[in-house]
Amino acid sequence: MAEYGIGIWGAGWVAGEHAHAYFANPHTHVMAVGSRTLEGAKRRIDEWGIGGAQAYDDLEALLAHPDVNLVSVCTPNYQHAADVVTIAAAGKHMLIEKPPATDLVGLRAMRDAVRKAGVKTHVGFVLHWHPLFQAVKQVVADGLLGRVIMAQLDYWHRLTAEDELPLYAWLVNKEKAGSIFLAGGSHPMDAVRWFLGGEIVEAYGYSTHPSGDYDHATTTIGMLRFDHGAIAKISACVEAYIPYTFNIDLLGEEGTLRDEKVYSRKLGNGKEWVDLGAAAPRSGEVSAHPFQGEIDYFVDCLDRGVDSEINLEDGVKTTEACLAVDIAAATGKPVKLPLL
Repeated sequence: MAEYGIGIWGAGWVAGEHAHAYFANPHTHVMAVGSRTLEGAKRRIDEWGIGGAQAYDDLEALLAHPDVNLVSVCTPNYQHAADVVTIAAAGKHMLIEKPPATDLVGLRAMRDAVRKAGVKTHVGFVLHWHPLFQAVKQVVADGLLGRVIMAQLDYWHRLTAEDELPLYAWLVNKEKAGSIFLAGGSHPMDAVRWFLGGEIVEAYGYSTHPSGDYDHATTTIGMLRFDHGAIAKISACVEAYIPYTFNIDLLGEEGTLRDEKVYSRKLGNGKEWVDLGAAAPRSGEVSAHPFQGEIDYFVDCLDRGVDSEINLEDGVKTTEACLAVDIAAATGKPVKLPLL
C-alpha cells in the first residue's frame, strides 16, 4: 500500500481528531500543519505529539511541501470553498470537513475546481462510521423496512455561550456559519440521503427567530420530497436546553425503525421491537466521533484509485438540499432541486 504525506490546514477543534486518526493509520504521516498563526500551528504539533511536522501560516506554502499529497481542510465553514479551490489547483487530494461551503457561489466554485483538477475528495460526514448508522443502512439494504414511506431525522445540540464549545465564536455569525441548518442539519440531511437513496427533488422549510448572540435562526425544520416518492422531515436546533440528541425514524411498508429499534414483519413474530444493539450518537464532542473509520476508508479509496462514496459531488447534493431549505424558510416558497 502507498504512503501518504498529510497536510492539515486549520488547527482547531476537529483537526486534532484528524491528526490522531492519521497517526494511527500506518500508511499516513502528518508532514505539515497550518493555522492562522505560525505559533498556533507549532503549538498544535506539540499538543498532538507529531514531531517532525512543519508548521505553516500560509496555505500556498503548506501546499509547496514536497511530501504532502493529501490535505485535511479543517478551517471554519466560511473558508472551505476558497481553500478547496486553492488546494485543487495544487493537485492535492482532500478530506473536506462538512459543510463543504456556505453558499451556492462557493459550492459551484469548489465543485468546478475539483472537476478541473481531477483530484480525489471526501466530505467529512463522519457519522457514516457510527455503529448505529452502519446498522440502519444494513436494515434498509436487507429490506426489513420494505419501501420507506417517510423519514424523520433530528440534530439537537445545545450550542450557546455557556456550553463553551470552540466553534461557538464563529457559529453565531451567519456570514461565517452559513446557517445552523448547514452547520448541524447537514448531518441528518446527509444521513437521510444515504439511508433512502434516490434524489431530493423539492424542499421547504421553517425557521425561528435568532436568540442569544446568534444573528441568524437557531432552529430550522426542513421538509423534503424524493424522486422515489418518500418524504422526509429534517430538523436542527441549537438553542433548546437538551443534551446532544440525534433521532432517526424511518417508516416503511414492511417495518419501522426508531433509533436502535426495529419493528418488522420479517423479524421474530413481527409483533415486537428488536434492538439493533447499537446506541444512537449521544455526544457532540468530536472525540466521540468515528474519525478513524472515516480516514482509514478514504486512505483505502486513494490506494485503490477510486473516489469516496461521499466525494465532493455527493457533498454538493447534501449542501444544495440544506441551502434549499434555508431559501424556502426565507421566501415562504418551495424550492426545486438541483440548484446547480
